[in-house]
Amino acid sequence: MDVPARGVRLEPERGGSLQVLRARWQSASLAAGWRFPSDWALPEVDSVCAALLRDVPPDIAIAGLARARAVAGAGLAETLLDLAALHAVITSPGDAGDLMSPDVDALPSRLLRVAALAWADVAMDKLASTEVIDPLTGLPTAAYLRTRLRELYGRPGHQVAEDHTLLVVSVDLSGVSGWPRLTAMILIAEALRAVFDGGESIASLGPSTAAAVVPRDGRIAGKAVLLRRELHERLSVDDQLEQVGAPKIKLIRLPATHRSACDLLQRLART
Repeated sequence: MDVPARGVRLEPERGGSLQVLRARWQSASLAAGWRFPSDWALPEVDSVCAALLRDVPPDIAIAGLARARAVAGAGLAETLLDLAALHAVITSPGDAGDLMSPDVDALPSRLLRVAALAWADVAMDKLASTEVIDPLTGLPTAAYLRTRLRELYGRPGHQVAEDHTLLVVSVDLSGVSGWPRLTAMILIAEALRAVFDGGESIASLGPSTAAAVVPRDGRIAGKAVLLRRELHERLSVDDQLEQVGAPKIKLIRLPATHRSACDLLQRLART
């Protein structure tokens, strides 16, 4: 990248295959401090490697990678550090494991600008379209829950799927409209807050679904029973709420990676 606009030509002995370049880049990025190893590999990574190996300008591929990093939740500093790791791999004759911490300031200014602008475009769009609090229930939105999950998955040595679970409350509101529909979700939110008042992360996932990330401990079964009781008491206080079906409570095992957890939240929001 530290070369003319034609791109970078890699010598065969330095890794002339896409797989070798990608492996060296990943090793250097992880050594530099990439926080989520399972989230590093994206299709756009291969696009950047392919552009470099074909000796074509990598600008478009790098912009695509920066946008993908922003969508996945990677910060700008982390995105640029990852790019600096690639630059260090290309410009260093040694193995990735021999590299010192890559220097973002050593990146060619053109590529630094391309990556930063592409990342910022996505980040600004997400900021403009994301509400922190659901106005109906007063619960945080799914965006908040994704952020909290990212923090959990980022803890060194922390096995999220073993230590936490996702408790999901959903209610069938098909055919329900007006005041009962709105009230049902407000009461479900109240019940969740009443039961999970010990710092658990609670959020609204959609118009008929809410969830909480709770520790997998000996109290979870009792909490679920208490929640069911709270929901019944609240939803049975008004005859107009009879058309609302009984809420369903499910305990769902969290997947191995943050990205998979985000995909899970999206699926639940559509149910």
